[in-house]
Amino acid sequence: MEKQVNHFLEFIHNDKKVSENTLQSYRRDIEQYQKYVEINKLNYAKVDSEQISGYLDYMKNLGKKSSTISRSLASIRAFYQYLLRNKKIKKDPTDGIQSPKIDKRVPTVLSAQEVELLLEQPKSVDLKGIRDKAMLEFAYATGMKVTEIISLNISDVNFGEGLVICRTGEKQRNIPLGNLSKEALKDYVENARPILIKDDSVTALFVNTNGQRLTRQGFWKIIKYYKEQAHITKDITPHVLRHSFATHLLQNGADLKSIQLMLGHSDISSTQVYMQFQDESLQNIYKKAHPRA
Repeated sequence: MEKQVNHFLEFIHNDKKVSENTLQSYRRDIEQYQKYVEINKLNYAKVDSEQISGYLDYMKNLGKKSSTISRSLASIRAFYQYLLRNKKIKKDPTDGIQSPKIDKRVPTVLSAQEVELLLEQPKSVDLKGIRDKAMLEFAYATGMKVTEIISLNISDVNFGEGLVICRTGEKQRNIPLGNLSKEALKDYVENARPILIKDDSVTALFVNTNGQRLTRQGFWKIIKYYKEQAHITKDITPHVLRHSFATHLLQNGADLKSIQLMLGHSDISSTQVYMQFQDESLQNIYKKAHPRA
């Protein structure tokens, strides 16, 4: 099985061009399944749907979340479909197995006032402050994922057009930059980044104080620091800024399709989760505008 797993991972990496994070997610899911197969002395090429369901029950008994089980099933299904296409098995044992129902959690969203308070915290008086100001403004202005932001290169920003190019695998999307974000980013690129980088060969847009590409952990720590400085009680992560970006666009009249494109959602149902935040905004508009409100 190990040989086929390695072939599958090479296939999705080289042919499907999945991101490194996605690749590692597939690897973890399938290696955990492989351990289960080996411990229970199963033949991976001859398992049936009942045995696959047994593995999902095993994960549930371990206390795994429905979202984790669903993702694991998707990884195993992709593996077996790969084997089926390459004639290593005759039937896909995951065929007909339903993913567990996932309760959609209400995303944490900051109010416009909370965003304003957070973005006011970094002071452009030193290199770190200039960078942090640019980074927080950028995260809220683009709604990009933290992995996408730290993967950006300086060449991905087009100041003339006011756009940033986000690349995920073979996919690419252009995201507009607001004036405040563009100004903060230009200040960072012109006045802070050239001093922070120790080597002109560094291509990363956002770098740490050692001049190297900023990490996910580094980004999270920066947001946590300014959240505490702002005395905001809500838990703030890079993803909360992404949720706030989408919600505030919707509340201010942007259409779902445009938001979907900016967020990079392949399915608009992922974007529709933000519709639940529209009601309060509409009620406020009604109260202000309707003569009998």
